[in-house]
Amino acid sequence: MMFDKILVANRGEVALRVMRAARELGVKTVAVYSTEDADTLPVRYADEAVCIGPAPSAQSYLQMANIIEAAKNTGAQAIHPGYGFLAENADFARACAENDIVFIGPAAECIEKMGDKATARKTMASCGVPTVPGSDGLCDTVDEARAFAERVGYPVLIKATAGGGGKGMREAHSPEELESQYKAARTEAGAAFGDDGVYLEKLVLRPRHVEIQVLADDFDNKIALCERDCSIQRRHQKLLEEAPSPALDEETRRSMGVAAIRAVRAVDYRNAGTIEFLLDERGDFYFMEMNTRVQVEHPVTEMITDTDIIKEQIRIAAGEPISAAARAPFSPEGHAIEMRINAEDPDHAFRPSPGTVTRFRLPGGPGVRVETFVEEGSKISPYYDSLLAKLIVHGQDRAEAIARAKRALDEFQIEGVATTIPFHKRVLDNEVFVAGDATTDFIETQMGDLL
Repeated sequence: MMFDKILVANRGEVALRVMRAARELGVKTVAVYSTEDADTLPVRYADEAVCIGPAPSAQSYLQMANIIEAAKNTGAQAIHPGYGFLAENADFARACAENDIVFIGPAAECIEKMGDKATARKTMASCGVPTVPGSDGLCDTVDEARAFAERVGYPVLIKATAGGGGKGMREAHSPEELESQYKAARTEAGAAFGDDGVYLEKLVLRPRHVEIQVLADDFDNKIALCERDCSIQRRHQKLLEEAPSPALDEETRRSMGVAAIRAVRAVDYRNAGTIEFLLDERGDFYFMEMNTRVQVEHPVTEMITDTDIIKEQIRIAAGEPISAAARAPFSPEGHAIEMRINAEDPDHAFRPSPGTVTRFRLPGGPGVRVETFVEEGSKISPYYDSLLAKLIVHGQDRAEAIARAKRALDEFQIEGVATTIPFHKRVLDNEVFVAGDATTDFIETQMGDLL
């Protein structure tokens, strides 16, 4: 039975996105907010709102007890975590269950199994999903890391076993680099996730980052909703995504989808998730990790599949099957591109640019979608992620999508803070990107002046 009320344990554009989907399903929403966010659009949009603490996220959006208490006091039957903050926190999912609140996401056990990347790699290898050669579990000492690197050959990638977003991830291209990069990765991982465990993989040179959106319910429906190409990255942080990937042929697309479903079945997964792969220059792909949540870039998949992924999440959590429309066979319709408009200055190493937005004019016209919480007068806080908006465009083909993206960026007016709009214009004009040949080192090789 569908929920009457859900609490959204997040802020910004994703909180508003979830609330809009809930409203279309006839479900009331509760916003939680820090004192810094008291006058933001998501707080005003929700049916109810509860302050959960001061500005620092550790004292508000990461306060599990406060969020659970807000849900109980408002009668919310479920909590949607969005992405970031507590979205992949198994303890939070477990706390929801212990308080008879539905967590709109996978079970805590799934989050734990797939959140630990070393364990996830072993699980995927055991069920036949291709994996990059990696260490047998964590490398607890630099000597263990050195032994692995000597066995598989340089370069290698040192990766935090917990968390994501590129934190705790370092490359070592020679024995001379290994010790310093190993120590740096552990230090960064410990500070970011409270877990400094790392493992090593053979570094795949010049790969594409291609991921499969999956949905799974309690009625044995397991769906792979096409792929997204997320190769435009800076320091492992995605900046632009597109769907479908210009790098895949139909055979590889089918094979990657089959591997994604195999991964879902291996861990008895429920709700929305993403299986991330590296695609090498030969067209071979390897499992990288699973994100046990909805992702920032989910709208590009929605645009080419006509599927509302957030609504499907809520339906699945309420015990309903995935909608018949989402389960129907489909082919990707056209091409979609998403650009993350961040309050960052690309001319100064993407330095964050907090401040007050003095002008905010959205683009429009055919095939243009904007996900944002920003208005004129909005204060962009230094306490949180710098994402202002997601600009998503859809065209009949990739060429039209690129042309539409350029037009929409020209129309998008933001003043008062620096943004990544100029960066995206450069990407869309780049010959390598236009040819569909961008790999994860695109910014390093094509835009070295921005590093």
